[in-house]
Amino acid sequence: MFVISRYYCYSKTPNRITGSHPKEIDMTESKNGLLYGPNDNVSLGQSGVLGLQHVLAMDVYVPPIIIAGLLSMSIAEKSGFLQAAFLAAGIGTILQTRFFLKIPVSQGPSFVPIGAVAGVYLANGGPNGGMATVIGSLIVGSLMLIIFGLSGIFQKVISKLVPAIVGGTIITCVGLSLLPSALNDNIFKASGNVNQNILLATITGLTMLIAMIISARVPQLSKVLRISSIIISLIVGTVTASMMGMFDWSAVSHAAWISLPQFTALHYGIHFSIPAILTFVIIYLVLTTETTGTWFAMSAVTGEKLSNKQWNHGIIGEGISCLLAALLGATPTTGYSTNAGVISITGVASKRVFMSAGIWFIVLGFCGKLSAFLSAVPAPVIGGVFSIICVMIMLNGLNVIRYLQTNESTMYVIGIPIIMTMALILVPTSVIHETPQLVQYLLGSPITIAAVTAIIINLLMPSAKQPATATEP
Repeated sequence: MFVISRYYCYSKTPNRITGSHPKEIDMTESKNGLLYGPNDNVSLGQSGVLGLQHVLAMDVYVPPIIIAGLLSMSIAEKSGFLQAAFLAAGIGTILQTRFFLKIPVSQGPSFVPIGAVAGVYLANGGPNGGMATVIGSLIVGSLMLIIFGLSGIFQKVISKLVPAIVGGTIITCVGLSLLPSALNDNIFKASGNVNQNILLATITGLTMLIAMIISARVPQLSKVLRISSIIISLIVGTVTASMMGMFDWSAVSHAAWISLPQFTALHYGIHFSIPAILTFVIIYLVLTTETTGTWFAMSAVTGEKLSNKQWNHGIIGEGISCLLAALLGATPTTGYSTNAGVISITGVASKRVFMSAGIWFIVLGFCGKLSAFLSAVPAPVIGGVFSIICVMIMLNGLNVIRYLQTNESTMYVIGIPIIMTMALILVPTSVIHETPQLVQYLLGSPITIAAVTAIIINLLMPSAKQPATATEP
């Protein structure tokens, strides 16, 4: 990609931004912040704990729960839907980390398709065949992604349209776009008393901050506290929530210990509808844009660049993950940028940890009681950690940009997408609902709009182009 230990910008032609010859920028210091790099070995026990930390920091259960509510699923269907999401996330994480993309990345159900899934489901018979149409459309979209990777189209598009200045901007907008969800959806607008929510989120966030301060001031505790700061804060937050009466233990007690997925494609069936397929083609294009932002973010925090081959294999892995998710009866899985923030905080980017996270997801897919426990963790606890993670992602994007030579033209490439991101975050929902359905899907993804905006402005302003692209042969 474009963030490595040494970012090679050498070219025989002058830099179009400054008019001078590009220089080799040493980024070794930004990479040395990691305690464990992607290929470093971590003990089995440690990787298990750290993998669980990633799982806890990801609100992967939220999209399935929202969709289950919109589709008026029964309790059994809702539980099965959540199990399928965990299984798909686990398998997808292992496939991407170990076999396809080969960088530490965790898959999870995306928020983007929520409206499309509900719309297609209700427009095609609801409980009488609606889910079969959704699954059929998801399968076609997944195959499209696989074809993109096999043909090499995806990498060529990225190399042409996403130089370093655009990539850094996308990372910044990823963190910025997630922050309102961390604060609003998980704290201010979450169920329960808002004052208690704010107090719980504050206690959780302060716990992580205190752990980081102690790790910075006490060398003997530096490594252990930095690595485990997130899981410590989540434990403290959960215990506090239980003491405040905000933890629902009934859902955990009623859940079965072991259960197998029941509501898969074999149960619902598969049906193909042209309008539904076209809808999900748009959805998958949006997902691909968001995935690109996630890969940029992971590259930035790990100091690893992606080759052209990895780009293509990554989109193949994304397609296979989404295909398996559809067959399991779940919605599309995509790379979670949350994990980039977790790596920035803990300094651990080992692929072994992400493999462990994938295994944890699979365990959750079969262990109903454990999955119910994680689902019962109050949203403010997640929000207290999530908000800090979002800021870390945003700062990593700005950290990429600061190593680039910029001028007045590049300011527009960076600034306008940030404005668009904020505009879509703040725009009233009623305005979005007045637009055509396909447009609503796009407006519902600030990351996509920000990425497209950055690409277009960069193309229209030749002086903003970088002499080196984000990938290497």
